[in-house]
Amino acid sequence: MAVDLSTLRTSLTSLLDDKLVSIEEKLGELTVVVRTDVMLETLLCLRDATEFRFEQMMDLCGMDYSTYGSDISDGGAYFSADDAQNVDSRHTSRFAVVYHLLSLTHNTRLRVCVYAQADDLPILPSVIDVWPAANWYEREAFDLYGIVFTGHPDLRRILTDYGFVGNPFRKDFPLSGHVEMRYDPEQRRVVYQPVSIEPREVTPRIVRDENYANASEHK
Repeated sequence: MAVDLSTLRTSLTSLLDDKLVSIEEKLGELTVVVRTDVMLETLLCLRDATEFRFEQMMDLCGMDYSTYGSDISDGGAYFSADDAQNVDSRHTSRFAVVYHLLSLTHNTRLRVCVYAQADDLPILPSVIDVWPAANWYEREAFDLYGIVFTGHPDLRRILTDYGFVGNPFRKDFPLSGHVEMRYDPEQRRVVYQPVSIEPREVTPRIVRDENYANASEHK
């Protein structure tokens, strides 16, 4: 039987209160923001403490909050009133890493968010010693967001090409990229050259309230 969220929240508050920045319930799961300076200590507790037993890390992803909440009324984006009021207090730094944890013992899940303190060079400790499955996920966050994980045994790009410049999931990375590639029949190989198209954005960013489609005014 799954542990109910109120019990999990109580355990988190009683055992980790001084290590947590916030606890939020959304979409049937809890999300906790953990202080960066006690990140590894907290994650070890979440893995080993009897009240938690989050034995598995199911996913790890980077986040870029650089423009979050900046287009509430322009460009087709929409935010709920609560999001608009709390955006600055919740997102204290530009880059963060989110860990998605699973407890097989208690049949429950938890999201853990940790913010990298330096926006110009985001650095967080690797969690490979806590969950070895984090290896390739941390390489992906390093490749796409430029987040450096200290203690990682082989931190190198995993999805982009050799010699790739920049981090394509950062919000300031141009959609058209910095270079384009083509096959050169004279050289008989693929060559790189400057991008020949103008940068453009064709998809609006849209964020809606929960159950937006069920509201009567939108039917």
